Amino acid sequence: MSGLHHVTAIAGDPIRNFGFYTRDLGLRFVKKTVNFDDPGTYHFYYGDETGRPGTILTFFPWAGVPAGRRGVGETHQTAFRVPQSSLGYWTQRFVEKGIAYEALEKRFGESVLPFTDPDGMALALVGIPGAESEPGWSNGEVPAEHAIRGFHVVTLLLDSAAKTAAVLTDVFGFKETAREGSVIRFKAPGDAEGSVVDIYEAKGFLRGHQGGGSVHHIAFRAADDAEQGKMAQRLVSNHGLHPTEQRDRNYFRSIYFREPGGVLFEIATDIPGFAVDEPVATLGHDLKLPSFLEAQRKQIEGVLPNLEERVS
Repeated sequence: MSGLHHVTAIAGDPIRNFGFYTRDLGLRFVKKTVNFDDPGTYHFYYGDETGRPGTILTFFPWAGVPAGRRGVGETHQTAFRVPQSSLGYWTQRFVEKGIAYEALEKRFGESVLPFTDPDGMALALVGIPGAESEPGWSNGEVPAEHAIRGFHVVTLLLDSAAKTAAVLTDVFGFKETAREGSVIRFKAPGDAEGSVVDIYEAKGFLRGHQGGGSVHHIAFRAADDAEQGKMAQRLVSNHGLHPTEQRDRNYFRSIYFREPGGVLFEIATDIPGFAVDEPVATLGHDLKLPSFLEAQRKQIEGVLPNLEERVS
């Protein structure tokens, strides 16, 4: 499979972030861990029941972080897929929960409901015919039939599309499928979650800067280390891009590079997955630390805010 593996964003208050994504949006809290490079900060993972690639939205929540500014060289919007018949349910839910949203619109023939999270992150729900037959997870907050099914599309806001498009097609196997105004649509093979990337070409727009509500990076799927290695070779030989050395993130192994338009890209392996250190039935219950931080558990737990979560 190819396509998106996960999207990682920056949030402010961790308790507010946790409540919004688990209760308001009904995503599963798949993993509670820390930023491996900044262990006094949580790293939250939200997704479907097992945290399959293509369903995972993750956050570094830094309380008091200044707001980011959307602009060129950034992810412009992250959109989830829901059954087309569920858009009415979600509109009503946004009204009831006081969630900021915009009017339903059409993009590439699809119904799109844009909204923002409490930190101002640009999100959307896209009604997908047939998505009701995809697995839907419920913790009782959102009925399974209306549940978010994973990602549909991320939109990149770039000064120029050509070099980024070359990486998407040559390295990740996407194909250009449509154009609409200044937006070019690319699709990965198959119809799995997170198989679409849109490039919104906006020459001359202000550059964005990261902060609360910004996407930190986008991760693309590699089945295993061997496939990841082949992708890295193509980045170097065909595009003159130099990814980092591989880093072990416990639940996947990653390399990183900045694509020609300025967005930080990651290539993450599908393996080993989120059940490597706790059973699927209790994902997200306990704070999980990598082995190199385990000796500092007491100090780390002492500085992290208590979520007082109830995960089912």
